[in-house]
Parts: sequence; structure tokens; C-alpha cells
Amino acid sequence: MALPDVGVIDTMINIPHGSKKDWYKFLEPQLKDSESKDDFEFPVEYMFKGVPDDLPEDTDPVEFILGEMDRFGIDIGMVGIAAGRDVSIDGTAAHPDRFVTSFEIDPHAGMEGVRDLEWAVKEHGAIAATFFPAGKNPQVPINDKKVYPFYAKCVELDIPIFVCAGIPGPRVGAACQHVMLIDEVCWDFPELTFVTRHGCEPWEDLAVKLMLKWPNLYYSTSAFAPKYYPQAIIDYANTRGADKIIYAGYFPMGLSLERIFAELPHIGLKDEVWPKFLRHNAARVLGID
Repeated sequence: MALPDVGVIDTMINIPHGSKKDWYKFLEPQLKDSESKDDFEFPVEYMFKGVPDDLPEDTDPVEFILGEMDRFGIDIGMVGIAAGRDVSIDGTAAHPDRFVTSFEIDPHAGMEGVRDLEWAVKEHGAIAATFFPAGKNPQVPINDKKVYPFYAKCVELDIPIFVCAGIPGPRVGAACQHVMLIDEVCWDFPELTFVTRHGCEPWEDLAVKLMLKWPNLYYSTSAFAPKYYPQAIIDYANTRGADKIIYAGYFPMGLSLERIFAELPHIGLKDEVWPKFLRHNAARVLGID
């Protein structure tokens, strides 16, 4: 089947900057096995085949990513920004019709971190927060009270937060990303729009149960090749969860758009679900339509 021409919104794409090894330096203090520390180009190399190459030095990264988006029908991409990452900040600002931005929170920064989030939203137009619990050093569980001021600020700013949940790919601890921890957050912050990232495995059935329970809880498909999307998620999208499942890629971090868009037509979504999955659910959650 051909995918519908709806103008895809990709809620996890990035403008290449430096090498993949550089991208994941923040994880180095947590890595203990020699393969992760010494052999891998990036910490989840063992999971992915055909990882996109780093760009040649003479390539304009913004024009490159826009060309790839055009090639695969991606209308809008959500890119992470951070203080000092000029390529992402400048590139997204120059193309506001093609990029929206998110900001990774740091619960260890306390109120200064909360102010950083507000800076990203008010000064640079970020429309979402992101959070990688297993990637913090030390790790910060999803329901840790150090994160609560950030959840409250997201409610105040009226933005969603995208949070990694499930067993992380890098060889670091996983308990901080147990899907059950989301239940307490949704209970304490019923106005918070919470979107999971990176699969929720092996607790995908629990993720479905929690989405049925909590109106503002969603699931995005980031970091998974479509052939490996959990069947529980596909079944939920085709039934009661048609408005809850959001497309997200993983380019150029670990998956090529060629692979993603070659596999997508075969995942078994109903015809009426595709436009919601590829665009409309993200547009509603991000407030961009």
C-alpha cells in the first residue's frame, strides 16, 4: 500500500551535528562494559543495522535534513535544541514552517533547569519538553519528585513532555523507566500531556492499559523500526487508541528514513488510522494545526 499524502509530522528527527560518538558523550560516565565504552560508535549500535553515516564535513546539515524530509513526505520535524547547539537553534529558526523544537530537561538543575525550560519556550519557541530518565547521571526515575517542578511548568506553559519509557537501548539501568511509574505522574498531574518514547517494552501492554485510564497519556513510536512496533500498540491504534499513537522516527540517530518508510506500509494500520498516526495526533498534541 502507499502511505496517505498527509504531510507527516515526525516527532523525533534531528539536524546532524558532529559525529554519533559525540552525540552520546553524556552517557559515557554510566557505561561499564568494554564494548559500549571502547568498541561501539554509539551506545545502541548492537541493536541497529544500517545506521546512517555521519555527514561529510562539507555538507550543510540543515539543507541535508530538509532534502530528506522532502524525499519522504515529512512536512514538519520536531528537533531538540539546547544552549550552545547553534546548528539546531539557527537551523530551526531559519525554517519555522518545517521545524518545531523541543527542549531536554535536567532535573538535577533544580529551579535553574525550570528556568532553562521556560527560556527555551519563550525565547526560542520550543513547543515540547523531553526527558530521558536513564540518561541522567545519576539516573532520575520518571516519578521522582525532582521532576515534578518540570511537569508543573509544562502544565503552566501548556506544552507536552515526551519521556523515554521501557528498557533503554544503552547498557545502563532500566528501573527508572518502568512504565508503571507513569501512573503516579498522570495521577498527580491530570492536566499534563505525557507522551512516551522508545517503545515501553517489555511493558507495552501496561502502556496500553494506562492510556485507556489516563486521557492525556500518549505513545510515540521513536527508535523502533516499524517492523518491530509492538503488536499491542498496533492493535490499540486500530481500535480504541486511534487518537493516542503518534509517529516518531529516529533519523539520523539510528534509523534511516529509507528503512522506516519502506517498512511503514506493512504494519497493518486501518486506512482511517493512518492520517491520525502520521500527522493529526501529533498536530493536536503539539498545538500546531
